[in-house]
Order: sequence, then structure tokens, then C-alpha cells
Amino acid sequence: MSLPLEGIRVLDLSRLLPGGFCSLLLADFGADVVKVEDLGMGDYVRWSPPYYEGAEDTAKGSLFLSLNRNKTSVRINLKEQAGREVLLRLVAQADVVLESFRPGVLDRLGVGYEAMRAVNPGIVYCAISGYGQDGPMRDRSGHDMNYLGLIGLLGLTGEAGGPPVQAAGQIADLGGGGLMAAFGILSALHERERSGEGQLVDVSMADGALSWLAMVAGQYLCDGVVPERGSQLLAGSVICYRPYQCADGWVTLGALEPKFWQNWCRGVGREDLLELQFSKPDSDAHAAVQGVFMERSRDQWTAFAAEHDCCLEPVLGLDEALDSELVAARDMVVELDQPGAEQPVRLLGLPVKLSRTPGDANRLPGPALGEHTDAVLRAAGYGDEEIAALKEAGAVGGPAGENTTAASFLA
Repeated sequence: MSLPLEGIRVLDLSRLLPGGFCSLLLADFGADVVKVEDLGMGDYVRWSPPYYEGAEDTAKGSLFLSLNRNKTSVRINLKEQAGREVLLRLVAQADVVLESFRPGVLDRLGVGYEAMRAVNPGIVYCAISGYGQDGPMRDRSGHDMNYLGLIGLLGLTGEAGGPPVQAAGQIADLGGGGLMAAFGILSALHERERSGEGQLVDVSMADGALSWLAMVAGQYLCDGVVPERGSQLLAGSVICYRPYQCADGWVTLGALEPKFWQNWCRGVGREDLLELQFSKPDSDAHAAVQGVFMERSRDQWTAFAAEHDCCLEPVLGLDEALDSELVAARDMVVELDQPGAEQPVRLLGLPVKLSRTPGDANRLPGPALGEHTDAVLRAAGYGDEEIAALKEAGAVGGPAGENTTAASFLA
């Protein structure tokens, strides 16, 4: 069975999470993703422990494997002219280039978007950055929390009067960066079918994360309502839509629609609360609801929710969630073959299910650094003697340990 993105070649020069997650999505659905790494450290996430038992190289860290299945790896030194020429030859045969450097880094090396477009007018060049390719903050460094703070999302997260609360998931990196990049790339590829031309996809993680505040920002922009932490309907300001502590843990009550609130109230025998659905936290009604929740355990509330349709679910630990019936039924944990591992490696599965051409998480194991340099260069038309000469000149490198030098395009 063919995969939906078969025939699309992606050169992924990015590192760490946003670009890695973007190219993972593309790779799982069939794109030929080639990680372009340097002659030094390669993708930094290779060096992030922990490694699974028996790991002997940087292809086996759990963080690396979580982002880099179904990809191959080449090592190119972009500080060498011959290395830049190798990259441009690969670009000439590619559909997509993905990078996550600060704006201008590849331009200064002579292999930016214009240089790539000169050898391949159809190239889709996606640049993920913190603050975009232009604007007053284009050159600033940053991480997920910085972007969330600047665009107002972090400041709105948490209880009224309390401190901002960091999310356990990387909203800006994944939602604002990786997902937006994948969407932008696929949009540009679709448009190329009509025009025959590629284009630059400028993805700012700050822009992308801001778009997640669509309703909250829309209310402010249209109505002038300035939100405060804990004041939003869907962020803890009403008693019908909040987490609640129970006898031995926590549950979530999402009874936003009146019918769900009514089902909960009647199910617990508290019809006196029916008209108090949108009371504020710390009200007498809130105290009453909290008291009811403390009367039962988490499992008892789960059983209650099975009988009463009221949008009530337990708050699970990650271990419980990953071992749950829901996750198993949706194939959201998969077992992958990884050379050197004593048993299959368990990772998250594919979040998008296609009925006719589903993706495949287990086409290729996570690559060792530079594992596929020779194969990729041969496919680009280089002969064995040329490859050997490029290695000798320090323009490219094979598997880690061969031609290892200082990092070739680390800023």
C-alpha cells in the first residue's frame, strides 16, 4: 500500500523539537526525510539522555528516537565550499528544505533560500524561527516558554491571583512551530501543483502560538474585553468547567452545556445547584461542588461518568494514560524495531488516521549520525571516488567517528 507523501523528498536541517516534529509527521506519512547534520554534534537531541539499555551511539536516546524514526542521516560541512556544493546538489533533487536556524544563518553561508531557488525553482523552503524572518525580534534567541510569555498565553494560564503555570507540553514548539510548519509545507506543495513554483514558508513559533488564542484574542479585538488570568470561561472561571480534587486524586468536569451540568447535578442529588452552573470559583456553590467530589474516589467518579453523560473524566498520570484502553484502541503507542535494542522500542503512534492510505511509523529505525551519507550521495550522482575525496577534504562525513571535526554550521 502506498503512503500519501511518497515521492516527496525533504532535506531537514533543523534540530531539536519543532523541526523534528514537523519532519516526523511528514516521514510517518511516506516522505523521504533526509536529516542534514554537521560533522560535529549533529542534531542536539541525539545527546539528550536517557538512552535505552545497551545503547552505544547517539541514535538510541529516547528523545532522539521519539522524533526521528523513518528518517535517514547525512553529514555535510557547510563551512566548506565543497560541502555547500553537495547541499545544493541535494536541493536540486528535493521538494522541501526545512531549517530552524536564526534568520540569515544559511544566507551568510551562501546556501539560503535564494541560492536554493536558483538551483531548484520548485523548492519549498520552510524556516521555523522564534519570531519570524522579519520584524523587530528576528534575531532574538528563545524557547517555548519565552514565546508563550510574549504572546499572552502564559499570562492567562493558571488560577486568578496565582502565578502563571507552565504547560507540560510544548505549545509553541509543537503547536506554533511543528504543526504550522507541516501545514505550511503541504499548502505550498499543493500550490506548486498549479504554478510549478516553490516558495518560502516563514513559520514563527510566536505567531503560531498566538493563533491558539483565536477566541480569547478575538473577544479582546472585537469587544475590547481585557482578559485576566483565571477569568476565561474555558480556563477555570466557572464551576462547571474545572478540575476538581476527589478523595484520592483529581477529575475534570467539563459540563459546559446545560444538559451536562443538569445530568451531573441530578446524578449526585444536588438539584439545588442547577441554577448555579456559571458561579465563580471560591463561591459557596464552588465549595459545595468541591465537597461533593471529595465524597468519592477517582474510580467511583469514572464509574459515575459511565452512567451519567456529563463530560467527567479522571486526571491520569502519563503512565496510566499510555497504558489506557483508549490509547491502545487508537494505536497511539506503537512498537518499533531499532537495531541494537533487546526488544522493540515503544513510542507514540500517528495522531492522524487516514482510511485508505494510513501512515507507517515503522518504515525505518532512527538513524545513526551520518549513517546514510554514502547512499544519499550516490543517489545524487556522486561516484565512490568523489565521495572519498569529499570525506578526505572534510566536506562530508560518514557514520560518527569518520571525519569528525568541529561543528560545521553551529552559530
